[in-house]
Amino acid sequence: MPSSPHSPKTGLARLGPALRNSCHGLGAAWQEAAFRQELLLAAVLIPLAFWVGQGWLETAVLIALPVLVLLVEILNSAIEAVVDRIGPEWHPLSKKAKDLGSAAVLLALALCLGIWAWALWIKWAACCSASA
Repeated sequence: MPSSPHSPKTGLARLGPALRNSCHGLGAAWQEAAFRQELLLAAVLIPLAFWVGQGWLETAVLIALPVLVLLVEILNSAIEAVVDRIGPEWHPLSKKAKDLGSAAVLLALALCLGIWAWALWIKWAACCSASA
């Protein structure tokens, strides 16, 4: 199978350039204010997951949710960059692409916050019943 002219390396030789590209992507994500805000949310929620989670599976889900938000935000930023690359003029398909990316972030945030709210409610109820 022919390799891409943009990444001529194959096999293990590709790992170094792939890691470098990923680090560049994280650096580009850092330039987005929404990503930094969601990263702050993840920095609070991930350590808290070890206290809130009741068992390894629940803890893993509580950790995965803010990571999912970050992943969706990165993909949304990628969509926006591609649309902006095409041209600055307004087009209904450009708007649709950006709106769909934004909706994906909104749904990921709603999922994260909803499950976290439920987990905190369960933890709070358990703490209140134990002290009663």
